[in-house]
Amino acid sequence: MRIGIIGATGWLGSALGGRLLSGGIVAPDRMVIANRSGPRPDYHGHPVRWARDPAELAALSDVVVVSVRPEDWPALRLRAEGKLVLSFMAGVGADRLRACGGRIVRAMPNAAAGIGRSWSPWWADGGVTDADRQAVTMILSAIGTSDEIPREPQIDLMTALPGSGAAYPALMAAAMADFMTGQDVPPDIAWRAAEAAVCGGAAMLAGRIAEAPALLAAYRDYRGTTAAGIEAAEAAGFSAAIRAALEAATAKARAMADAAKD
Repeated sequence: MRIGIIGATGWLGSALGGRLLSGGIVAPDRMVIANRSGPRPDYHGHPVRWARDPAELAALSDVVVVSVRPEDWPALRLRAEGKLVLSFMAGVGADRLRACGGRIVRAMPNAAAGIGRSWSPWWADGGVTDADRQAVTMILSAIGTSDEIPREPQIDLMTALPGSGAAYPALMAAAMADFMTGQDVPPDIAWRAAEAAVCGGAAMLAGRIAEAPALLAAYRDYRGTTAAGIEAAEAAGFSAAIRAALEAATAKARAMADAAKD
C-alpha cells in the first residue's frame, strides 16, 4: 500500500509520517509526501518520494492523507478518483470532500500523536470498504489507538474533546501552579506539584476512565481535604466551565464548516 501525506511536515502530518516509518508500517519507498515549503534532503531520516503537487501525490498513492488547515483545502484542488482519502481537517465535511472523487474517511487525531498516544475517532462515508477500514485502523495505529464512530456530526464533538489534546490539562496545571506561586512556593516546586496532580493523578485513571465517578465518590465519602476542594470547585462552576468550553469548541467546529460552504 502506497501512502501519500499532504501537509507531511505539519504538526499531525509529520507525527503520522514519522511514526509510520519508524514503526515499519510503511517502507520509505512506499511513502509519498507533499508540503508547501518543498522537498528536504530526507524525511525523519528516510529517503521518501516528494511529490511536486497534490495531483502527482494522488497519482502515486493508494491512500491520500490530507493534513492541512481547513482553509487550505480549496486551493489543493485534489483529484483522487478511486483512492481512499483520509482527512484530518476539522470543519471540512464529506459533502465537500466528495468532490475529490475518493472514498472519504474523516479522522480527528490530537497532539499526542507525536508520542504515539493519540486516540483518533474516525467516520467513514458511504462507499468505504472493509479493506479501507482495515487500512485506516492500521494507519492510525502508528499514532495511537482509534475507533470508528457512527455519525459524521459527532466529528465536531471529537474535535472539541479528544481533539483538544493536552489543552485542558495544561489549563488546569497552569491554574494550579499559579495558585502555588501565589502562596510563595518557588516556581519549580509549584510546577512539580501541578505535574503530580495532573499527570501523576491522571495515570490512576488510565485504562479505567469510566470509573472516574466512583473515584470522585470515594474522595467525597472520605470527607477530607480533597472532598472540600471538589465541593468548592463544583460550587465555583468547574463542571459548568468544562461544559461551556466543549460547547464553544463544538460550535466553532460547526461554524468553520458553515463558513467553508459559503
